[in-house]
Amino acid sequence: MTEFLFDGPEDAPVTILLAHGAGAPMDSGSMNAAAAALAAAGLRVARFEFGYMASRRTPAGSRPPPKAELVMPEYEAAIAALGARTPLVIGGKSMGGRVASMIADKMFAEGRIAGLLCLGYPFHPPGKPEQLRTRHLVGLKTPALIVQGTRDQFGTREEVETYELSPAIRILWLEDGDHDLKPRKKLSGFSADDHMKTMAQAVADWSKTLAGA
Repeated sequence: MTEFLFDGPEDAPVTILLAHGAGAPMDSGSMNAAAAALAAAGLRVARFEFGYMASRRTPAGSRPPPKAELVMPEYEAAIAALGARTPLVIGGKSMGGRVASMIADKMFAEGRIAGLLCLGYPFHPPGKPEQLRTRHLVGLKTPALIVQGTRDQFGTREEVETYELSPAIRILWLEDGDHDLKPRKKLSGFSADDHMKTMAQAVADWSKTLAGA
């Protein structure tokens, strides 16, 4: 049975379902900050964990992250279990967003989601820019917003701007942000809180453009 963490008003016009990254749970510092910011912007946020991560909270202990393809059914099950009554945006941090992007067009075609939100998309493994994870993004039909730090080691601005991506994808660049979207304040002039607020307001504005929202 899928367990959710909820943030934001129950009567929000849009619901956002977020999955975690490969190595940290749904209540990690970065996930908490993102959910709080989105909730403050008037959005309803639901978070869940894939089975391997949930098992780390039990005596069964730690399990390594499986391949993204293997948890796609778990994401689809979470959508069904959530039963959102308002337009639904799916996504997540890093791997969570990648998995959501891999099921997005199927869910969108079935009318089950309105959009896709990726917080720090893992365009390639760190230090391995040749191992791109973008093939399915070329023809993506689901309206998508990717929020990416300009110095993210999983895909910097200089790298990503050379990729072929679907016109359905918008990218919000956060200056000097890392994979958690955190900037170095002394160098950039921005704080982590600044970037979270910018992200949340951009998501709120973008969500208004989605069908049914």
